[in-house]
Parts: sequence; C-alpha cells; structure tokens
Amino acid sequence: MNVRSQVATVFHLDKCIGCHTCSVACKNIWTDRRGTETMWWNNVETRPGTGYPTRWEDQDKFKGGWEVSAQGTTRKLRLRLQDRARALGNIFFNPALPGMDEYYEPWTYRYDDLFTAPPGDDQPTARPISLVDGRPMEVEAGPNWDDDLGGSPVYAARDPLLEGMSEAERQQLFEIGRLVYFYVPRICNHCLNPACLAACPSGAIYKRAEDGIVLVNQDRCRAWRMCISACPYKKVYYNWSAGKSEKCILCYPRQETGQAPACFHACVGRIRYLGVLLYDADQIEDAAKVPDAELVDAQRAAILDPADPGVIAAARGCGVPEAVISAAQNSPVHRFVCQWKMALPLHPEYRTLPMLFYVPPLLPVVGATQPSGAYQLAEDLFSSLEYARLPIQFMARLLAAGNEEPVRAAYKKLMAVRLFKRAQAVGDVLEQQVVQALAAADLDEPTAEAVYRLTALSTYQERFAVPPMAREQAIEATESPMARKQKAGFGFRRPGRRGP
Repeated sequence: MNVRSQVATVFHLDKCIGCHTCSVACKNIWTDRRGTETMWWNNVETRPGTGYPTRWEDQDKFKGGWEVSAQGTTRKLRLRLQDRARALGNIFFNPALPGMDEYYEPWTYRYDDLFTAPPGDDQPTARPISLVDGRPMEVEAGPNWDDDLGGSPVYAARDPLLEGMSEAERQQLFEIGRLVYFYVPRICNHCLNPACLAACPSGAIYKRAEDGIVLVNQDRCRAWRMCISACPYKKVYYNWSAGKSEKCILCYPRQETGQAPACFHACVGRIRYLGVLLYDADQIEDAAKVPDAELVDAQRAAILDPADPGVIAAARGCGVPEAVISAAQNSPVHRFVCQWKMALPLHPEYRTLPMLFYVPPLLPVVGATQPSGAYQLAEDLFSSLEYARLPIQFMARLLAAGNEEPVRAAYKKLMAVRLFKRAQAVGDVLEQQVVQALAAADLDEPTAEAVYRLTALSTYQERFAVPPMAREQAIEATESPMARKQKAGFGFRRPGRRGP
C-alpha cells in the first residue's frame, strides 16, 4: 500500500447562490496582470448551459482527459489528445487548442471619452475597445456569458450534456428550466491522474508530493500549450504576455500559513469544504481503467479510511506526517465523499480522478411536472425524483459518467435529511415518513444530524480542515540517504533534529 496525502475539496451545489464573489476574489489576487484577461481560475457556470470556455465538455473537439482502449483481454489507459509520436508531430501545431472564440476577445473601455467629450445634451459613454488591437468593438461574448439564462433555447439547448437525451427528457428540462436552474463553480481539480501533467512535453507541470497540488514550473514551461488541450476541464490558461501556461494553485501560500484558499474564504454561501485525503497511489491506474459505470466507486475505493489502524501504520511507513494523518481523520471531504457518499466527482469519465467533489443540488422537488405539462404536489417525496427540476440522467452525465445510481443515492440522503429536520422544526411530517426516508437513504438519526450540522451550521474550522504543509519533510523524503548525509556533513540541520 503506497499511501499518500492529497488536499481535496467539496462544493455543496445546493447552497451556491451564483454571486461570483469567489471569482472576484481569485481574479483580484492572481489574474489581474497583463496577459491574464481571459483567465478565470475560478468561474461559476449556469447549468444547463455552455460553460466557460464555451462547450468545454465537448471532448470530441478538444480531446481532453484519458480514454481506455481494449487490447485483447487487457485495458490500456492513454491520453485522448495524443500519443508520443503524435506529440512530436503536433508540437508546433495543436489542432485541439481552444481559440479566442471559445474564450472571448478581451476588452477595456475608452474612459477618456467620459472626460474629453464636448458639452452636449447626451450623456457621454465609454466605448469598449479591444485589448488585442485597440480598436472599438462590439462585445459579443464574455466569461459566463449565459449566466442566469438556464433553460433558455439560446444557451441551454447547446449544453453538450443534452446530446443523447430523449425528447421527453429534453422537454422536461426546458419546461422547468425556464423557472429555475443551478450553478456549478469550477476550479482546477488537482487530479490524482492529471492529463495536463502527462501531456506536457517539457515536464513543466508537476504534482507536489506533500499535498498533491498540481503546479506549473514557470522556468520550464515552453508554451507548447498541450496542457490546455489535455485538461478536459480547460482549467489551464495561456498568458500571451508572459508566454507561459498558468493555472489555479489552490492558494498554497495561504494554506502554508493555515488559511483557506481565497475563493473558499470569500464564499458567501459557505458551500466550500477543504480537507486532506489519504489514498493508495498503487490503485490509481486500475481505478482509471474501469468501465464508466464503475468509476465513482473505483475512485472512492482508492481513498483510504484514515481511522483504519492498518492505513495509519502504512501511512507512517510511507512517511506521511502524524499531523497530516490527524488532519485526514478530521476532514469534512472524507465525510462527504466516503462516509456519507453524497459528493461526486465532476465528469469522472475523463479518468483524471479529480479531487474536487460536488454535492448535487436538491432544489425544488415538491412540485412535480407531469408529461402533460401540469404541476401537482408529489405524494411521495422520492417519486418526485422522476419529475424533478432536472432529469436524473442530466445530473448523472455531469457527476457520475451516466450512472444514475450514485446520483439517486446522494439525492435520497439529501431529501431524507430535509424531511428529518422538517419534522423537528415544523412538525408537518409524520414520524413514519421520516423513518422510511432515513431507511431508504441508508441513514440513521445521528448521521442525519451530522450531515445537517456540517451542511448548515459548520464553523470555519469545521469547513476548512487545512492540513499542515510539511514541506521540509516532503523534500527530505524524496532525497537519497547519501544526499541527506552530505547536507548534514556541511552543517545543515535536518528538519526535526534538535541541537547543533
């Protein structure tokens, strides 16, 4: 068992209000420089919709992530973008790279017009001008251009997740989509099997040993931009001014001082949770090779129980610091993902094993939509899943590679907790209904109370179990014994050693 630690996150979509405060916080800190105009390390998308960059989920076009090919009885994992031979042939030409149309032409405003306009009856305006060539332009696209337009025939109909859905499911989606929709905040997933890392010809992208954060070495980056195409979530961006690729760094300088990342700290809805997970690195390849329907369970199986004595012993043997093991035992992410099985990975079929998980949005489920288009009160709360605001198949394609069972299980838990607390607070739910709902969701009352408290009443420390960043120990663990002896011989003290 090759035990390693990974900083992981959970976003609770049932609490997101789409205010974009997270995006603004990130933009102000990291991407307000020249060349970063189209960089949104944190963006919030309205779903159903096209997302940002436009239709980023269309891997037939952008070739992101991994795919499995069968060779006889064996299953082989390979990059969708290219193999080594094609990488060499395409090193000066990347046909799968998103263009400006998929992002937007960056612009500013000619503010001088507000001060230099001649006197007149009309209010002067600042016309938009392109940051590319400086000419006046008509703004036709921008980040989250379809924000709050969920269900509209203009944007939602172009959602790649609708491909392959039946006409009845589409009708169900657009009937209710005109009334409500949901938001999906996205950052870099800091995957266990990152495709961006595997595709980089210069080896500039690496995964930190102590916490699993994926970073770009700016000194080694040669602007081949294969990482942008290979990332199926399109969370690597090109800085046209610096000539380097950049991406979310999960605010590791903040974490090294015990603080949560900026977007987490600024979140108004308190939808974000951060903690550390222990996983078995030897299971990564096998977990990524399983059929689509088994991907969620395989990823969960690779995550280890930090309270298991065998796992603790193996973690110590692999050099995982004691403080990190303790942090893993207090991780809210482990509870949502593995204990309660309510949080799911975004597009696990990309086989990158993302370490950002989502609790699906419950949203209005009392009003059921019938095939005739009429609304009626659902007699059984669970039956409303069939006529809920969004088809279960839509959520399954988003969060479970098309497998409806993990999504149904998560929804049943969410609905059971809601019934449980409604019975306590309002008293209009029969005790027998609560018992049946908890049994159907495989929950007991103490667990339901724990889910409620972590969802609605958690403190800052409970939401953000920031692990200690054992940077020195991690560096030492990667060095040979001879190198450590040489350091000690020149008078350098090894971390943890006392005395001269």
